[in-house]
Amino acid sequence: MNNQYLGTIQEAEVLKKITEGFIVSVNGTEIKLPEDYVDGELEPNQNVKVFIYNDKKGHALATMFLPEATRDSYGWAEVDEVVPNMGVFVDIGLEEREVLVSNDDLPLLKSVWPEEGDHLFVSLEIDKKGRLLAEPISEQEVMDDIEKAPSSILHDEVTARVYKATKAGTAVLTGEGYRGFIHPHERKEEPRLGQTLTARVIDVKEDGTINLSLRPVKQESMKEDAEVIYEYLQENDGVMHLHDKSDPQEIRETFQISKAAFKRAIGQLLKERKIEQKDGKTVIKHDS
Repeated sequence: MNNQYLGTIQEAEVLKKITEGFIVSVNGTEIKLPEDYVDGELEPNQNVKVFIYNDKKGHALATMFLPEATRDSYGWAEVDEVVPNMGVFVDIGLEEREVLVSNDDLPLLKSVWPEEGDHLFVSLEIDKKGRLLAEPISEQEVMDDIEKAPSSILHDEVTARVYKATKAGTAVLTGEGYRGFIHPHERKEEPRLGQTLTARVIDVKEDGTINLSLRPVKQESMKEDAEVIYEYLQENDGVMHLHDKSDPQEIRETFQISKAAFKRAIGQLLKERKIEQKDGKTVIKHDS
């Protein structure tokens, strides 16, 4: 069959009923429409919309259950399986048929690859062998078609999914279609591609995109950071060489927080009399 129809939604004419379903015609090309993929009652000469794909043996099939992700449109697809030397297989809604997202289209760092249950925003492509592949959306395509966020969502919490995972930052799409960015300083670890996050809006920019934070608000963050620092001290014999005059980069490399956040957390621990600072070190305070 001509690959031009694979991965697309087409108008088809029902030609005849067969034992396993129907034969339909797409611009003169006959394709099998299995019984399980029929939605409602069909009669010969009836026109229906179908999605065309190839099964695992390479045979062209039609289905009346139309996926969001096609060669002409993007849709969310759930990750079904991760195969390290190939990529990940995603479910676009086809019966017994997942589609591969090649490792060429995934991050170089496997620690931020999607996991089963994550969701990728993909469209479909045909490779040189005529196979249907899924391809994650690009930054340019997101920017060409974003919904502009209203200024009223500043400080709101939003649910978003990661469509681009890099050390330079995390790009996400919210359920409303807003494009968001999470700076490395606003996260403690790099989220996975396809991961669903709950984040706080910290800026709405003039172009309608938003900046987000995965860090809790300052008061909660101070408490959380203090707990992390105290645990670090406990794991290091009650001593660390960082203190409120330490180099900001060294602090960030150790705790993934800013020097200001570090000083707030240290201040909290000092106030609680859990630590003391002496001889250029921070140590757990033991009651004498």
